[in-house]
Parts: sequence; structure tokens; C-alpha cells
Amino acid sequence: MPGGGGLSYARLGAIAVALVVLAWLASGFYVVEPDEQGVVLRFGAFAGTTSPGLNYHLPWPIESVLLPPVTRVNRIEIGYRSVQGQSGAAPLSPAQDVPAESLMLTGDQNIVDINFAVFWRIANAEQYLFAIRHPEATIKAVAESVMREVVGHNPIEPLLTTARASVETEVRRDMQGILDQYGAGVEITEVQLLKVDPPPEVIDSFRDVQRAGTDADRARNNAEAYRNDIVPRARGDAARIVAEGEAAKASEIAAATGNAERFLSVLAAYRQAKSITLDRLYLDTMERVLAGGRTIVLGSGADRLLPLLSLPMSAGSPAPATPQAARPAPSGAPNATPMDAPMDAPTGTPTGTP
Repeated sequence: MPGGGGLSYARLGAIAVALVVLAWLASGFYVVEPDEQGVVLRFGAFAGTTSPGLNYHLPWPIESVLLPPVTRVNRIEIGYRSVQGQSGAAPLSPAQDVPAESLMLTGDQNIVDINFAVFWRIANAEQYLFAIRHPEATIKAVAESVMREVVGHNPIEPLLTTARASVETEVRRDMQGILDQYGAGVEITEVQLLKVDPPPEVIDSFRDVQRAGTDADRARNNAEAYRNDIVPRARGDAARIVAEGEAAKASEIAAATGNAERFLSVLAAYRQAKSITLDRLYLDTMERVLAGGRTIVLGSGADRLLPLLSLPMSAGSPAPATPQAARPAPSGAPNATPMDAPMDAPTGTPTGTP
């Protein structure tokens, strides 16, 4: 039955064509991983994006899909090459220095050796894939250019010490601005300075200079501490001496004023009653003179007594003998009537013996 055989071949051919068409249509299914974003191209032109999960696009050659990793943080090394190269993982250790990238000129005409890393991720998949060619090379070139510009505006001393954080922030900001102008579709997440040193040929000499500067700062701080300690104490002593002088001055002025007023009051009294004032001054003077001694009153017949003034002897001399009368009083002469006992020899007051 030739007719029946021809019909079977036609049916088998149709089934085969249907299977091929189904397989072609099924090829449009694709899976987008959680860290990826699907970018659908229709005849090579951007058609849209798809989210993670199972998605479908028209089979090739009508549509195709690209799956860039939009959440992964990438790493670019400048000035050195680590064991992992350009992978996103952290390097084990710097394996090779690249002087053509790491040597830079500072603002004070010094050379500094800088190794740094740039961390970035895809922020806009369409721009990243179609706006620029060779995105990683572009990011690396921009990073090196911006770092050289920032280093060229700063002296070497802050770069080695306190300005590292500010340099990282400034480089990241400037890089992001330039890449946004390019429409690169990337986000710079971090710029990390790994090494900032003088060139190896002069690093020992430079460290000697740094140590000398540290010693100078320490000596300056010690001098400032000594000044802060001695100057206030000297000012306090000066203020105390001035205050004591002012007090002594006020005391002397008050005493002199009092003496002058007392003299003027005595002068006024003297002018009003001269004789009474003279008697009063005499009595006051004798009272002051005789206040500390003993008084001996002799009668009118004691003219034959010899007054003896007993003076104190110098150190080491024998003690003076008790004074005695030079000669006895004649018989019949009236005896002296002492009103008080004679003083001892060291007092210096004359004594008489009846």
C-alpha cells in the first residue's frame, strides 16, 4: 500500500517539525539567580529587564538575555597585584608591586608609594552593558587618575598620618561623579588605602626625619608643660609680693598719719597751755622710763652714800660681786629709808647701802 506508506511518512515529518518548534519555543525559558538581573535583548537592542526567578523571552534569534551580577561587590587593585588578582574576594597578601601605578607626586614635590583598592558594584545593568566599553578598565583608569589628582593637592606628611580617611572619601566621591557623567551604571562603594609610604630607596631616611620631628614635638610639649607650671606660680608669687607691699605701705601710711595727728594734737594743747603740757610730757616720759625698774628713795642725810651702777659682764667673764657701800655712814647720820628693795646687779639699776 504505497498510499498508506506515504501518509505515514508525512505524519512522522509533521510530528518531528512540531517537536522542533516546541523545543525552540521552550528554549526561551531562563532562570535569573538572586544576585543577578536579566537584561533582555531583542535583535541585539535593549528590550527590558527581568527580576530573579523563572522568566521567559522569545527564543533566539529574536530575543536573548544577559545575566550581569548586580549585587556582587567587585574589587580592582591599583599599585599592586594580589594572589587572587581582580576577584571580589579579599587578597591573601600583596604579591607584586606595580611602580608604574603606585608611585605618585605629592603637592610638596615628594614621591609617595600608594597601593589602594576600589570596591564597586553594578547599579544600572543597562548603562553598565551598553553605555561604556570595557567597564572594569574604565573604572581602574578613573581611580588612578583621581588618586593622582588628590595626592597632588596634598603634602606628604598628612598623607602618611592623618589624611588617609579624608583622601579615601574624596577619591570615592570624585570617582562616582566622573563615572556618573560617563553613564557607567556602577556605584563605588569604598576606596581603601592599603599602603602609603615613601619610595623604598628613601624610606629609612624619611623615617629618621619622622622620628626627629616626633622628638621635637615631645620637647616642645615638655617645654609648654614647664611654662604652664612655672609661669602661673611666678605670677602668683609676684601678686603676693605686691599685695604684701601694698599692705605694708598702707600700714606705714596709717601709722605715720596717726603719729602726725597725735603730734598735732599735742602741739595744739601745748600752744594753749605750755607749762601744763610740758609738765604732762615730762611725767609721761618719766613714767615710761621708770616703768620697768625699781625705785629707791633716800633721805636728806644720804649724801655720803656712793651710788654704784652694776653693768652686766661679757660672756665668759666672772659674775660681778654684790655691790657694797664704799664706806659706812658716819655716826649720827640719819639712815636712808628704802621704799623698795635694791635691784639685783644684772638689772643695771644703781643701788645704795646705808
